[in-house]
Amino acid sequence: MNAPVPAPEMPPDATHRVVLVVDDSAVQRNHLVALLQRMDYRTILQAGDGIEALHLIDERGTEPLHLIITDIDMPGMDGIELISRLAEQSCAVNLIATSARDPRLLETVEALRDESSRLRLLGTLTKPVGEAALTHLLKAAEMRATPRAAMLNQPPITLDDIEEALEREEFKPYVQPKVSLETGLIKGVESLARWIHPQHGILGPQYFIPLIEGTPLMPRFTLSMVRQSLDLLQDWVRVMPHLTMSMNLSADDLSDHRFADQLVALVSERGLQPAQVIWEVVETMIMKSSAMANLARLGLKGFGLSMDDYGVGYSSMQTLSRSPFTELKIDRLFVDGASQRDNRKAILMSSLDMGTRLGIHRVAEGIEQVEDWKLLRSLHCDAAQGFMIGRPMPAEELLSWVKSNRARLKSLASD
Repeated sequence: MNAPVPAPEMPPDATHRVVLVVDDSAVQRNHLVALLQRMDYRTILQAGDGIEALHLIDERGTEPLHLIITDIDMPGMDGIELISRLAEQSCAVNLIATSARDPRLLETVEALRDESSRLRLLGTLTKPVGEAALTHLLKAAEMRATPRAAMLNQPPITLDDIEEALEREEFKPYVQPKVSLETGLIKGVESLARWIHPQHGILGPQYFIPLIEGTPLMPRFTLSMVRQSLDLLQDWVRVMPHLTMSMNLSADDLSDHRFADQLVALVSERGLQPAQVIWEVVETMIMKSSAMANLARLGLKGFGLSMDDYGVGYSSMQTLSRSPFTELKIDRLFVDGASQRDNRKAILMSSLDMGTRLGIHRVAEGIEQVEDWKLLRSLHCDAAQGFMIGRPMPAEELLSWVKSNRARLKSLASD
C-alpha cells in the first residue's frame, strides 16, 4: 500500500489568510479550493468571473485579501481586466493568474508585474494547476519579497538620509553564490547592496537606488560597495583561489572615464587580478557611447564583463554581439519554470546557444526548481544562481554556507 502523501509545508499563518479563487469553471474552482485546503488555507471565497469577484471584494470592505487566484479567460469580465481593476483598487496583496490557453498569454500577464507596485503578482500557472507548482509559487513568494505591508508603511527616504547612511557606513554587501552546474562547486559570488537601517532593518536596493540614480551620490555609493566587496574577495581567495566577485555598475558610473580608472586602482591596491572581478551591467545602461567605451577599457584591462538580465532588452542580441562581454546572465523570467513551459525553454535554449557561439560564459538566474536545474544541465549551461542554490546572505556567512551545502550541490550535479 502506498504511504499517504504529506500535506505541503506552508507558512504557519496560512489558516488566517483569506483567498479568492476566480474561474468560470466550477470544476477548476473546486480543484483549486481542494489544493488550498491541503495547504491549510481555511477561508476560501469563490467567484465565477471578474464582475462577481469585484462584488465579493466590495462586500468585504477595506480589508484586503491575502491572495487572489484568477483565470484569465472568462466570459463577462476576463482575468486581465480584473487584474487591472484590482491594481487600481489595491484590494488584494498577492495575485496568481492561471490559463489553459497559449502559455504566451500568461507571459503577457507576467509583464504586468512591473506595471504596478500596488498588486504583487506572484506568478502564473498553466491549467490544470498542479499541487507542486502552486506550492512552489507560494513558498518562493514567501521567501523572495519584502512584505507588502512593510513596503507601504515604510517612511519616506530622502537623499539626505542616504548621504548620512553612507557616512555611517550602513550600506553593506550581501552575497549570492554562483555554482557550476557540472560539478556543483561554487564558482563566484555576486555582491548585492543592502542598507542595514538602524530603525527599519535590512532594506533592499528598491528603497534607495532609484533615489540616487542620476545624482552625485551614485558613484560614491558604488565605490563604497566596491571597496567592501574587494576586501571580502581578498580574504576569500586565500581559501578559494578560483572565486570571482561580481559587482553591479550603473550608467552614472560608466559615463566617466575617471571612475573606470578608480576601479582599476582599487583592484590593484588589494593585489587582486582583474580576471577575479566581474562588472555586471544591464543592456539599457550601455546605450551611451561613453559608457560603452569605458566598459571596453575595463575589458582591455582583463576584467570580466557580464550582461545582466539578458533577454529582457529589445536589442540584447545586437548589444551582445558588438560588446566585449565575457559572461551572459539569462534573466530569471526565462529560467524559472522553463522545464514546464515550452516558450520559456525555447528562449532559454536560444540564449544558451548564442553564448556558446560567441564563446561567452553562460549563467542562469532565478533557479528555484530542481526540474529547471536538470534542464539547464542537459543544455550544458555553465553556472546557475538562485534561491534553490543559495539566497543572498551576509558576507560573514559565506564560508559556513559553502561547507554546509557542498554535499547537497555535488549531489544535484551528479543526478
